[in-house]
Amino acid sequence: MKRSGYYMAGLWLLAALMFPLCYADQTSGPQTVQQLYPNLASGVLTYAKVGSVPDGVLLVSGNVAVSAADVEKTISAQPEQLRAELKKNAFFVLEQKATGELLKKAAAQELSEGAKDGSSSDDNRLVQTFIGELTKGVSVTDDDVETFYRENENVFGGLPLASVRKHIENYVLQDKQQRVVDRYIQTLGQRVEIVVSDAWTKQQAENAKDNPLDKARVAGKPTLAIFSAASCCGPDKMLPVSEALRRRYDTRINIIYIEPSKEQILSARYGIRAIPTEIIFDSSGKEFYRHSGFLSEEDIIGKLKETGAQ
Repeated sequence: MKRSGYYMAGLWLLAALMFPLCYADQTSGPQTVQQLYPNLASGVLTYAKVGSVPDGVLLVSGNVAVSAADVEKTISAQPEQLRAELKKNAFFVLEQKATGELLKKAAAQELSEGAKDGSSSDDNRLVQTFIGELTKGVSVTDDDVETFYRENENVFGGLPLASVRKHIENYVLQDKQQRVVDRYIQTLGQRVEIVVSDAWTKQQAENAKDNPLDKARVAGKPTLAIFSAASCCGPDKMLPVSEALRRRYDTRINIIYIEPSKEQILSARYGIRAIPTEIIFDSSGKEFYRHSGFLSEEDIIGKLKETGAQ
């Protein structure tokens, strides 16, 4: 499997998607981004409240504020080939900026409450110390390693498990640690109040839908998204699989093939950490299944049948 290198630097890596979580809708009080715009947030703004904020400000949480000018400045500072995509995904930019600020604040507070030193003047060190505390109990079992090897055996070119065990252990450990961090970030809005601009968020929800995958998810039938590309190990093995599935299903399901190098922000929004990655959404647009690594035509057909696709 090839670890994807298409994300922006810094704390953007910390805000990758976890699998969508479903919670009961509130019947009163301010609604959250997740309730109003289910597929828009990818991390810390999932449970942010949508409401009124001061003019020129897009987000407020205690003494943390992010302005429209902050978001514009961030977009302008990115490589030219990314700017058009980022403008359509300005909410994603806001979320990444908010992640950095809110994570620093949470790290200082929770380290202090846990009798740890949360007073470091080095923000990166402070956050890394906190992440170390969050993930210190994460471990990798023999079953984790053997399952990963079995599901991705073709990637290792016939090498026995013993010769690649250490590599797999490191990869799986990092992945499990990242999931812990992702979950903490995604649920931060349930622990602290975060408010985002109602009018601006509504507009950004419309802008963010302007891509094949988000359009497919609201088309009323199952969707298969394949994030893949040719790699240093050879041609893209998922491409012929996707073509065979198109012939089999015709228009009965949506099949979306995405190269992360060409759709960097969309890939980041959907939490693509390695390629290939396959995601199946049911006919309501809800994520049903996710897999990293090669997935055969037969295995995909089996999962699609579970969604009702014939």
